[in-house]
Amino acid sequence: MRIFWSVACTALLLSPALNTYAQAYPSKPVRLVVGFAPGGGTDVSARAIVQEFSEGLKQRVVIDNRPGANGVVGTEVAAKSPPDGYTLLMVNSGHTANPGLYPKLPYDSIKDFAPISLVATLPNLLVIHPSLPVKSFPQFVKLAKARPGQINYGSGGQGASSHLGMELLKRATGTELTHVPYRSGGQSAQALLAGEVMVSFNTIPSALPYVKSGRLRALGVSSVQRSTSVPDVPTIAEMGYPGFTASGMAGILAPAGTPPEVIDRVHAEIVKLLKLKSVVERFTMLGLDGVGSTPVEFAQFIKVDTDRWTKLIRDLKVTLE
Repeated sequence: MRIFWSVACTALLLSPALNTYAQAYPSKPVRLVVGFAPGGGTDVSARAIVQEFSEGLKQRVVIDNRPGANGVVGTEVAAKSPPDGYTLLMVNSGHTANPGLYPKLPYDSIKDFAPISLVATLPNLLVIHPSLPVKSFPQFVKLAKARPGQINYGSGGQGASSHLGMELLKRATGTELTHVPYRSGGQSAQALLAGEVMVSFNTIPSALPYVKSGRLRALGVSSVQRSTSVPDVPTIAEMGYPGFTASGMAGILAPAGTPPEVIDRVHAEIVKLLKLKSVVERFTMLGLDGVGSTPVEFAQFIKVDTDRWTKLIRDLKVTLE
């Protein structure tokens, strides 16, 4: 009985302290760790919201780029930071793919973090070289089935999102395409333009200028719903493959143990800024579709995505170590 009252009294004493902490938060600049170099997709996603994020929190949000090992370096930095709300982490789809790619991560991608929000999804365009004699996705699938293994697809390397996305597409459509990995997404895009490969998943901002000029042909979008950036391009899901998705994402996590009141405050600011006209316009230009999910929804998203990529990676026997 004494133990019970001791715990209860402690909880009552801590509760005002936590509320006071949440009300005072943030009282100094907040660090947003990005595990990729400046100018990359994840860095660009972070910078697309940093000004409005700072204004909402009434404190400067400072981007801390820690590139290396597909985001592992930066993620470890965040995982080992104090859970006080002053270190946040911007992640992409690599966060859910890395448990399959790296058998010995220096952190647990689920247990060591508190999800805050899925900020945005980044649909990819399925694009082909115009010399390929098809003008629609159904025609492409028909041609690929007639020429098993004869159509090459490019990617930014083993385990890259463009690689895994195309492997998901192969499974969904029952086609056999030959993978040609390059050192980067940029090299893969140039190979497609040169006709070295015939098809690939590219980000919307990188592919759209070439689609408009006729140097590439867009067949479909990798998201479940049409992208606000290219509303006239149908999704692969709506063309006979319900539920198909191979989109990138940008989300914010905090170290596990961060006070729930702080999580709620950061989440509220994210949801608020995603409704601002300036952010909506910026996202459309960058090919991002704003989401603003709850922490619970983002936690479920991470679990489902991690399970999906881990199974695919193990089936393909892909490792980066």
